[in-house]
Amino acid sequence: MPVYFYWGDDDYQINQATKKLINKYIDPLWKDFNYIKINASGDLEVMDGLNQAATAPFGMGGRLTWLADTAIAQRCSESLLAELERTFNHLPDDSYILFTTANKPDGRAKSTKLIQKYAKVLEFSLIPPWKTDAIAQLVKQSAVEIDLKLTNDAIDLLVDAIGSDSRRLTMELQKLQLSHHGNAKPMTAKEITPLIQASAHNSLQLAGAIRTADTSRSLSLIGELLRNNEAGLRICATLVGQFRTWLWIKLMQESGERDDKAIADAAEIGNPKRVYFLKQEVQGLNSQKLMRSLSILLRLEADLKHGKEETATLQTAIIELCQAMTK
Repeated sequence: MPVYFYWGDDDYQINQATKKLINKYIDPLWKDFNYIKINASGDLEVMDGLNQAATAPFGMGGRLTWLADTAIAQRCSESLLAELERTFNHLPDDSYILFTTANKPDGRAKSTKLIQKYAKVLEFSLIPPWKTDAIAQLVKQSAVEIDLKLTNDAIDLLVDAIGSDSRRLTMELQKLQLSHHGNAKPMTAKEITPLIQASAHNSLQLAGAIRTADTSRSLSLIGELLRNNEAGLRICATLVGQFRTWLWIKLMQESGERDDKAIADAAEIGNPKRVYFLKQEVQGLNSQKLMRSLSILLRLEADLKHGKEETATLQTAIIELCQAMTK
């Protein structure tokens, strides 16, 4: 398929997928002539990219035109829509177009339907850190791709240490592969622990520290997350997701529900077996505490979006959250 459309907020995965297209279609000796990246945020830039793609490649190999940060799947004029369809129908056999955007395509837009007809559409969105089952699946898949065997406890350790950071996951797995080269046995958590950064913490660990009202550890974790360039809004989003899950578990328990599958469905938890552990986590809490915590987190989100100083705003909210757990 000569047209590709990649979308999502995982820039690292999109760049890796783009490199695969370049390696697949472009002759390295002719790359300067046959590969171009265009910031295609406006119609004129998209038109320029389409004209480039309609040109047959020079020399050996194919041509790849990368139209980055495009908005064609959100808004697209009738004239541009017609030009898109004309180009898609008349691309040279060895010319390829790649569109990338952080935004999800608007399913109602004519341009989106056109893209779905002609393009290979792939999503590259960051997995929410609280979706540990999905992250574990990503770890397994990434390990298989580089022929690295891991035990289940090793996978769990990587999920806890790395979270949804796909760039760091790739780096850590490559490091483990080099250290385990030639060994046919799966790597265990005991073997991996010394090789993974001792300072690796994620926002879920922060949520756990807040849940136990450990203010000192919570402030230490938020400091380390910020030093590791974790965005404040992403930290907040993870906390909101985790506290919302805990609230659902508690509300279902307080209503008398005992079926773990029903609780998992209500809380949108993919693996019902995880409900058992979540129940242990919310012991000693009540729904009122969790609702107060969510209120604090939603106010935190609003403050961060309005541009308040990140570190002080987060620290203040963390202290409030820990206090809410003790009331």
